[in-house]
Amino acid sequence: MVIGEVIVYFWLTAFFLLVALIVLVIYQLMCLADLEFDHINPYDSASQINKVIYPEFGLQGFLCLLFLFSGNWWMVLLSVPYLYYNARLYQRRQHLIDVTEIFNQLNQEKKRRLFKLINLVILLFLSLFWMIYSILEDDE
Repeated sequence: MVIGEVIVYFWLTAFFLLVALIVLVIYQLMCLADLEFDHINPYDSASQINKVIYPEFGLQGFLCLLFLFSGNWWMVLLSVPYLYYNARLYQRRQHLIDVTEIFNQLNQEKKRRLFKLINLVILLFLSLFWMIYSILEDDE
């Protein structure tokens, strides 16, 4: 029974990390939408988005390590492309938004965030499924 409880706590942790990541990505999308509709100036939008980039990268890395150390190989395989994408953005120094180029890159930045959001929502539903499965398995 103890192992079943640990698995449930693991899935709860993964669930809340994924929700936090989704909130960060939606916040970035909202900042880009506000910029597109002229509700905010480019400097404020870029600084607000750039503030949450590093926490997003750190949470994603921690989530991938959590899946790896717990032995959930399918979840690792589904979360590694997102982690690799973030690492490539960081290596190319494209992870932060440039204030002077934000209008030229607005559509590309929105597509990046939508890709991340779709990936995170898929991971969220899978982790929710596995959490419910482990709870039901623990009851038997």
